[in-house]
Amino acid sequence: MRSLSQRIADCIRAALPKALHLVVWLLKIMLPISLAVSLLHYWGLTARLGGLLAPGFALIGLPGEAAIVFITSILVNIYAAIAVIATLPLDLREVTILALMCLISHNMPVETAIQKKTRSSALGMLGLRLTASIVAAVVLNALLPAHLGAGLAAQQSAAFANIGQMLLDWLADAAWLVLKITLIVTGLMILQNLLKEFNIIKVLSRLCAPLMRLLGLSRESAFLWLVAQILGLAYGSAVLIDAVEGNQISAADAKRLNYHIAINHSLLEDTLLFVAIGVPAVWITFPRIALAIIVVWGLRTVERLGRSIG
Repeated sequence: MRSLSQRIADCIRAALPKALHLVVWLLKIMLPISLAVSLLHYWGLTARLGGLLAPGFALIGLPGEAAIVFITSILVNIYAAIAVIATLPLDLREVTILALMCLISHNMPVETAIQKKTRSSALGMLGLRLTASIVAAVVLNALLPAHLGAGLAAQQSAAFANIGQMLLDWLADAAWLVLKITLIVTGLMILQNLLKEFNIIKVLSRLCAPLMRLLGLSRESAFLWLVAQILGLAYGSAVLIDAVEGNQISAADAKRLNYHIAINHSLLEDTLLFVAIGVPAVWITFPRIALAIIVVWGLRTVERLGRSIG
């Protein structure tokens, strides 16, 4: 019989090769995308694209400048979107609508590649998140009070003297990304092995089973759902990919989970980032959860109808 220390050591040894493989895969996606987006920003192409979308944004109660924030969110992440928000004269109502859109649609090149790796259609996930963002914005624009709060103070955005300075800044960010991804993915893979070894995943699944039923998900999805909510798609992808490739979750359950977390993930960290700049938590939390529940139960209804017709 193996001792406690041997069991832990075995979990660590088994996790390292998988972690290395997934780190390399993630960085092959993240680093080129990060560089491409930095160049697009430097050359002003994202601002031009935002200008083209301005008329449509007026229909959901947002000024044309808000399109730049949304485009930044789609291509990069929540941090970048908030940095752009800080440069614009938006009031709290506008920032709240924009925050909800960004929380649903952000870092999509990377996260869509991850969801494709977990056997969901890339185009399907892109379409779902963009549609959900627009629907959420329309509904929130109708529900929010006309005057939610005072405007947020605009700040001056950082400008680079030349492309060399921009590339040096990107290299510094890339180095931090490599370190962060390596540590988080390795830690997650070790944690997952430990949870399996000591049967803690089964305990978590039992505890979360009532919530999973409400969300329209299987109890086998509980641990993966928790990972997505705590760490998000990008950093939690190692566990999600390993579970799907290892057939620890069925294809149907993985599809439903992907539909939910496409709309609602990183419920803690990303929400708090916007709360920190004054956005009311209730308006950017419950709409995402409600919309994700509606989408998953809608998917289950379509699947049931398909089986009955077939």
